[in-house]
Amino acid sequence: MKLKQLESYLGSLEQFSTPKIELEQYPTGAHIASRMLYTAENSFEDVNSKVVADFGCGCGTLGLAAGLLGAESVIGLDIDAESLEIAYANADELELDMDFIQCDISNLKWRGQIVETVVMNPPFGTRRKGADMDFLSSAMKVASQAVYSLHKTTTREHVKRAALRDYNARSAEVICELRYDVPQLYKFHKKKEVDIAVDLWRFVPQIKQERSL
Repeated sequence: MKLKQLESYLGSLEQFSTPKIELEQYPTGAHIASRMLYTAENSFEDVNSKVVADFGCGCGTLGLAAGLLGAESVIGLDIDAESLEIAYANADELELDMDFIQCDISNLKWRGQIVETVVMNPPFGTRRKGADMDFLSSAMKVASQAVYSLHKTTTREHVKRAALRDYNARSAEVICELRYDVPQLYKFHKKKEVDIAVDLWRFVPQIKQERSL
């Protein structure tokens, strides 16, 4: 599938109607999502025929992009039931099979490297400090091949240090810097739209272990 076609599919998806600020719910735009998953597949072969998990999946954009690119199976995880309902409807609209689990990512009970690739656009940690790193910590425990994640460019050194020192990453690489468009979703937003510089990271976990539940 070509990049423009992927972006077009993702651009048709339903997004949050009433986003929850306490969960830092912002839609992952089709522009960023398509490039994130297209790069994961075409540069690193981390999507097609792989088991992919979308952490904090929201309305399912990243996970559905993985499905469109031929993932063997995709699991979307989110704490918010309303978001999962929208994600399910989006999967149905695209005629893609995607499993959904309602859970708290920071308290995930999975054991072992039971998926190959994790993709995520975690909370930036502006409402709950460290939320972004909780997501990364959980992802690094369950992925056997790679973790793709978006983090504010201003946190680059902190993210790299934590990944290599605390989360057992074999490598931590910024693939590219992107502009994340944050629309005016909440009352405290003064501007119609704000551009935030974000890094697209690829983390490689330590040597594969036996899969176990």
